[in-house]
Amino acid sequence: MASRLKQRYREEIVPRLMQEFGYKNQMQAPRLETIVLNIGLGEAIREPKVLEAAAGDLAQISGQRPITTKAKSSIAGFHLRKGVAIGLMVTLRGERMYHFLDKLVNAVLPRIRDFQGASRDSFDGRGNYSLGIREQIVFPEIDYDKIDKVRGLQVCIVTTAQSDEEGRRLLELLGMPFSRK
Repeated sequence: MASRLKQRYREEIVPRLMQEFGYKNQMQAPRLETIVLNIGLGEAIREPKVLEAAAGDLAQISGQRPITTKAKSSIAGFHLRKGVAIGLMVTLRGERMYHFLDKLVNAVLPRIRDFQGASRDSFDGRGNYSLGIREQIVFPEIDYDKIDKVRGLQVCIVTTAQSDEEGRRLLELLGMPFSRK
């Protein structure tokens, strides 16, 4: 079963993008490629059990098991050695990606305290968007009583857009609540 967001993308958003940007073919319209969720865990150097708790939270949020990211180089000032686990990452594609974006836009972002809208400037120049969430407890799957520590996570939305303008318009049409200028 296709998610409601994916269905809306095909039926409403693609024709609108074609009209606005003058695409001749619907395959030229920008689309979502992946959504990457990332949690950096610097404290995992001293406390390895932190990885297990954060992995459980990220698995609940994303619906799939995260992979562990390891340090690429040693940094003496941070007591960091090459190959030590320092984070977790999940890459969402297909239906899970659309379900996650739908949940993010309609359930998670409105639950953030004092939310004024997502930043319009967090694009990378190629139409990809990054969003930082300070607390994992804003996700409906997370039980507040069972978490060990409040942690943030990074959400990176990768699109096929050629420019920030195209990427911003795609995300606006998908329902991303950008802040007003």
